[in-house]
Amino acid sequence: MISPASIKSIRVHPGLGVARVGNADGDEEYVLAAQVPGALASSADGQFRDARGQVRRQAVRFRLYAELHDGTVQELSLDDGVQIEWTVEVANLKAGWYAFENAMDLPGQYAIAEKRRNPHVTGTQRQALDIRPGPRTISGRRQQGKPFHFDTGTFHGKPVYLGELRTDEAGRLIALGGHGHSAPRVDKTPPTTFANNDDWHDDVSDGPVYARVTFNNGQSLDAEPGYLVVTPPNYAPGLFGVVTMEEVVRDLFVRQGQLPAEPGCSFTRDIWPIFERMTHMQWTNQGLFMLSGHGSPLDTQNPDVVARLADPGEASADFRRKVFALFRDPASTAEFAPALLPLYGDYYGDYDLDPQPPSAVGLAVTPLMYQALSQWVQGEFVADWQGAPVPADFDTLEPRAQAQALDRAGLHECLGGPFHPGIELTWFMRVPSVWRSPYRLAVLPQGQAVRQDFGDELTPQVCLAPQGPLDGVGPGSLTRALGVPWQTDEASCLSDAEYEPSTYLSFPSYWGARVPNQVLSSEAWERVGARRTTPAQQLKHFSYREDWLRDLKGSYFTRINLMVSHWWELGILLAHDATPEATALGLPARAWIESGRPERVTGSNAKLDLLAVIEALDSPPPLLGETELEPPRQKVPPRRRLRRDEI
Repeated sequence: MISPASIKSIRVHPGLGVARVGNADGDEEYVLAAQVPGALASSADGQFRDARGQVRRQAVRFRLYAELHDGTVQELSLDDGVQIEWTVEVANLKAGWYAFENAMDLPGQYAIAEKRRNPHVTGTQRQALDIRPGPRTISGRRQQGKPFHFDTGTFHGKPVYLGELRTDEAGRLIALGGHGHSAPRVDKTPPTTFANNDDWHDDVSDGPVYARVTFNNGQSLDAEPGYLVVTPPNYAPGLFGVVTMEEVVRDLFVRQGQLPAEPGCSFTRDIWPIFERMTHMQWTNQGLFMLSGHGSPLDTQNPDVVARLADPGEASADFRRKVFALFRDPASTAEFAPALLPLYGDYYGDYDLDPQPPSAVGLAVTPLMYQALSQWVQGEFVADWQGAPVPADFDTLEPRAQAQALDRAGLHECLGGPFHPGIELTWFMRVPSVWRSPYRLAVLPQGQAVRQDFGDELTPQVCLAPQGPLDGVGPGSLTRALGVPWQTDEASCLSDAEYEPSTYLSFPSYWGARVPNQVLSSEAWERVGARRTTPAQQLKHFSYREDWLRDLKGSYFTRINLMVSHWWELGILLAHDATPEATALGLPARAWIESGRPERVTGSNAKLDLLAVIEALDSPPPLLGETELEPPRQKVPPRRRLRRDEI
């Protein structure tokens, strides 16, 4: 039994938890967000879809940790003989906010003032744009149900469900977001742009998580609040951006003097993750498959490549210098030039400006990451490579380490750029006034409504000033600048295969870890390592990358409109172990394969049957009882066929 007199402070962890929308609607049809950086969200069956193929929501479990006067840390739950009351308030303020064009913390002419979204809605009527269901409070063990649903907020008077609260067997909080539903005010009003569709809303949200602990003597202590953000789905679980949001905010905390920089440079901690993530991006983008994927001189699945990267000696010095030269200096003001991290950055779309945007038009590593690379290139790093580190088992960590892991895990999962406007969170996260302390947001006083009105035009000066919209955060603060609805933005996150189609390669884009561009399909992967296929044919299948958005093909307007209703049918990239036959060909032992596209969308592709016939021509006779070809399947036409004049 813990005494309140022994407690110095109590905090909600994670400081910022990331939930995700999904349209699977069964009571237990969700996954729980990872609790340590680099781990996967978890579910009872390990699946990210339900039996009907619908996408499961990602829930976040919030916990309470007390720091005691003796310097130790302890988790608090109902098992400790206390009562815990959770209060959460989320909102969606996108429609009543200002249009997105560029991040407003960019220098000079690149930070652009913006008019309101939905400018035709004026005065007090603008309140109808804000979806504010108000707070919900929950306590006890295994609680759930209608009283804990965020379902009383409205968009122009129409109720919008933003999620719900539950508790687990120890009274910890489980928070879920919306179902991925986006809609216009008037039915059949089509979206027309990537980020600023007037008269539209979606059901992402964000807001603070409060907790009050009551002890047996009747004394109560309030915890320092955490924060919940509900974002779009994760279409590539287990893959991470080359720059994560955790690295963006840690860089900020170090520059602000709130956290110390890690001493020295460790290859395993500081260098290997950069190249490992670049290699894994091969599963999301054709250009990165060529630049840093299988067979590339930067393929970290090749032990010889890692050995060169991990060698601080003179024998690898020239290699390190050449690799380091590929990275853009984040402090550079020189004109943009391609590098290993070339496209796309926060300035994307401003190539016609005079003068040209600086180097930062392309995504760069953070200054801390670049500093580590600068030490690495000089050979001034700890050569501590013992093999790829494995994410820690949360249950084996000490309570202080558990709290720290929870604070980092959600941010590690989110992309750290580009912010145009961003997939999960936006450039707001790199603004100091948003944060109270490391990994702890500057939450506005409980009950204070988030201000939406800063005049007909929001300027960068007002946006970043004291008393401005980023001076503290509250319900709806963090997601309001993102695209509305989120589906139109994600359907616009393409690569050079579309943006600059005449150039060689589908050049890299770093949103691919959440919104892929080109993928290795399950149909192709099934033929990699197949016994009746020649090695050369298998390698062709492995190298074949398909457009992730191919089921939504058509004009731009067709694509973003279809994304609103069919987002959940798109493939999710999942890790698969290679067959012995595939590894014998020298292919990676693990690959992220697109899966989950329903046959009602794809149809029963006769081309696969033809491939089976052709690839069997040189096969040996089948063993007794073994069928020579794949069994015939019932023919199902694809959902969509396009005429020549439609594309």
